[in-house]
Amino acid sequence: MIENVLPKYTRPIAKIDDPINLPSFWDDAIDSFDEKKYNHTIINILSYMNPDIYDGIDTSKDEYEIVKMQGSAELHIKVTKTTFSVKAPFLKITDKANKIALLRKVAEVNFSPLRLAQIRLHNDELWFEYQTPKELVQPNKIYDILRNVAIYADDYDDMFINDYKAEFIKKPAYKELSDTEKEQVWKQISDIFEDYKNYTELFKEKRWDDFMWDNLAINMLKISNMPYVNGELRSDLIKNISRTFDADLDFNFRVDKGINFMKKLMALSKDEIMSNVYHAEQFISLRWRSSEQAVTDRLKNNLERVQKYEKDESNFNVCYYLQFVFLKLIYDYNLDEVYKIAIYDVLEEVSGLEPNIAAPKLIEVFYAMQDGSINKKEEKPKKKGFFSALFS
Repeated sequence: MIENVLPKYTRPIAKIDDPINLPSFWDDAIDSFDEKKYNHTIINILSYMNPDIYDGIDTSKDEYEIVKMQGSAELHIKVTKTTFSVKAPFLKITDKANKIALLRKVAEVNFSPLRLAQIRLHNDELWFEYQTPKELVQPNKIYDILRNVAIYADDYDDMFINDYKAEFIKKPAYKELSDTEKEQVWKQISDIFEDYKNYTELFKEKRWDDFMWDNLAINMLKISNMPYVNGELRSDLIKNISRTFDADLDFNFRVDKGINFMKKLMALSKDEIMSNVYHAEQFISLRWRSSEQAVTDRLKNNLERVQKYEKDESNFNVCYYLQFVFLKLIYDYNLDEVYKIAIYDVLEEVSGLEPNIAAPKLIEVFYAMQDGSINKKEEKPKKKGFFSALFS
C-alpha cells in the first residue's frame, strides 16, 4: 500500500494559439455599448475573446465576415449595417444516420443547454445559428451566445457522430503534437491512472469512503485540464465531471458512476486515448472569462470550509479539498497567468509531501488568491523551465 502522501502533479505542456482574454477590450465593449457605438462594441467583444481575430479584416467597413475554427466547428461571424449574426456548420445527416433519434436530441439541446442560439436543419445539414439587430449587441449576451455556439458545436459533434452516425460537414483541421510531446502527455496520463488506482486502494484499505469522490474529481480534472485533450475523450470527461459535481444527485450514485467511468477509461489502449490528444484551433477559450473579482467571489464560497479545516488542524482534509478547488478553478475559468502559474507551482511543490507539510503551502496560495494579494506579490527570480519560459 502506498504512503499517505499527496499524489503527483505535473503541469500540462503549453498549448499552441490559446486565446487569452484582455480585460481592456471588455471595458471598452461595455463603454461603447453604453454610448450606442455598436460597431465598436462588436469589435471590442470579439477582440476580448481573441485578440488576433481581426488580423486581415478592415474594421472601417460597415459589413464584413470572419471565419474561424473552434476545434472541429467552423464559425461564420457576419456584421452588416444593421445586424450581427453567427452561424456554424455542424453536422451532415446521411442515410446511415439514426435521423429520428438525432433530431430528438437536437430538440433537447436547443432547449438546454443552448439558450438564444439554436441548431437548425437545412436540407440534410445541421447549423448553429443566431442573429440580432446591432442595437441589441449587449456584451454579456453576445459573449454567452458566441461561447455557446463555439463550445457546444465542438463538443456535440463527436457525440452525435458516435451515437447517431452523423458525419462532419467539413473535415476538422488539427495539429499533431510532436513525438516528444506525445510521450510527455502519455507519461502524465499514465501517472494519473497509477495515482488513481493506488489512492483508491489506500482509501478502501482505510475505509475512507468519502475520499473516493475527491480521488475521482481530482484525477478527472487533471486530465480534462490538459488543453490538448479533445474529441470524444474531452466530451466524456465534461459529462462525467458535470455529474460528479452535481449536488442534486445522490452522492453514492455520483461516486459509482465516476468509478465506472474511470474503469472504462483506464481499460482503453494507449492508441485509443492518444487519438484524442492533439492541438485544435480555437476562436475562444473553452473556459469562462475571469477577473480578480470573479476569482475572489468564487473562492469566498470555499473560505468557511478551509477555515474550519484549519481550526480542526485537519491537514488531510484541507489538502484534498484545495486540490480539487484549484483544479476546478482552472477547469471553469480562463485564468490570468498569475493565478494559473501559482496553482501549477503549488500543486507541483506539494506532490509527494505528507499532508502536514503540504497543507500550509496550499492554504497560503488559497488566501493569496482569495484576497487578491497574489497579483501584488513581487515575482522572485528563478531558473526558468520549459513551461515558464513560454510565458516570459
